[in-house]
Amino acid sequence: MQAADVACAALLLAIIAVSLLSNLLVLICFAHNPEIRKQAPALFILNLTFCNLLQSVSNMPLTLAGLLTSGQQHRGGGAGGGGGLCQTVGFLDTFLTTNSMLTMAALSIDRWVAVVFPLSYHSRVRHRDAVAALGYTWAHSLCFSAAASCRSWVGYHHLYASCTLICAKAKGAGLHFVVFTLALHGLSFLLALVAMCVTYLKVLRVARFHCKRIDVITMQTLLLLVDIHPSVRQKCLDEQKQRRQRSTNKISTFIGTFVVCFTPYVITRIVELFSPEHINAHWGVLSKCLVYGKAASDPFVYSLLRHQYRKTFGLLARKILGRSRRDSFSLALKANARRDQDAQHTANATCDHIQAPGSKPSLGQ
Repeated sequence: MQAADVACAALLLAIIAVSLLSNLLVLICFAHNPEIRKQAPALFILNLTFCNLLQSVSNMPLTLAGLLTSGQQHRGGGAGGGGGLCQTVGFLDTFLTTNSMLTMAALSIDRWVAVVFPLSYHSRVRHRDAVAALGYTWAHSLCFSAAASCRSWVGYHHLYASCTLICAKAKGAGLHFVVFTLALHGLSFLLALVAMCVTYLKVLRVARFHCKRIDVITMQTLLLLVDIHPSVRQKCLDEQKQRRQRSTNKISTFIGTFVVCFTPYVITRIVELFSPEHINAHWGVLSKCLVYGKAASDPFVYSLLRHQYRKTFGLLARKILGRSRRDSFSLALKANARRDQDAQHTANATCDHIQAPGSKPSLGQ
C-alpha cells in the first residue's frame, strides 16, 4: 500500500469511530429527554442520525475494506463488480446520501419558519407535518436508489473504493446513466443547497434585524446610565458584537459543512461522466471520505452543541459517574468488612487455641 492509501485508511477509520460515537450520543440524549422528543425538528434529527449510523456500519467499513485490499474482495462478474452484499451497500449509499441531504434541507426550512413566524410556529410545524416531510424524503430517496438497482447501476467503483453508482458506458446505457446521475444530484444536492442558502440567509437577515433592535435599546440604555462604569459599558458592547457574530457563525457552519463535504464528490461524479481523462484514485477516495465526514460532523452541527443536548448529556454523565462512585464505595465497604471479619476470626481461633485446656505447646513455644 502507498502512503496515501494508509493516510486515507487512517482518516476513514477515525471518521467511523467519531461517527458511531457521536450519533449514538444523539440517540441516547433523544431517548432520555422527553422535551427533545416533543419537538417536531427532533424527528428530522432522528432521521438524520439514523442515516448516519446506518452509513457508519454499512458503507464506511466496506469502503475501508476495499481501500485496504484494493478492491480484490469486491470484484465480481462483469462491469457491475461485486456480489449481493456490494449491490445492497450500493443501494444504501444512494438512498442514505440522498435522504441525508433532503433532511438537512427540511431542517433549514424548519428553522426559517421558527425564526420568521415565531408566534405561529407550533401551529405551522406539527409532528404530522414533520412526518409528511420525512415521508417525501424517503419516497424521493427510494425512487432513485431503486431505479439504480433495477438498471444494475450499483456495484464496486475503484475510483471511490466503495460500492456505489458505477458508470454504465460499457453496458451501452451511457446516455441513460448520464441523465440519471444529473437528475439525482440536481434533485438532491442542488435542491438541498438552494433550499439551505435561501432559508438560512433569510434567517440571518431576521436575526441581524433583531440584533440591531437590541443594540439600539442597549445603546440608549447606556447613554442614560451616566454613572455606569466603563468596564460594564465595554462588556455590553462586546456582548453585542458576539451576538451578531454568533448568528453568522451558525449559518456559516450549516451551509459550509454541507458544501465542503458534498461538493467535491458531486463535482467528481459529473466530471467523470463527461471527461475522458482518468481521475486520480486518491482524489476519488478523499471526496468519498468527505461525504462520510458529514455523518461524523452532523451530530455536532445540529445536536450535541445545543443547550438541551449538552444538559442531557451532562445529567447522564453525572448519573453514571455517581453510580460508579457508589458502586466502588460499596465494594470497598464490603472488602473492609470481609477483611475485618477474617481478622476477627483469626484472632478468635488463636485465643481458643491458647486457652484450650490440655492443649500441647507448639514447637516454637
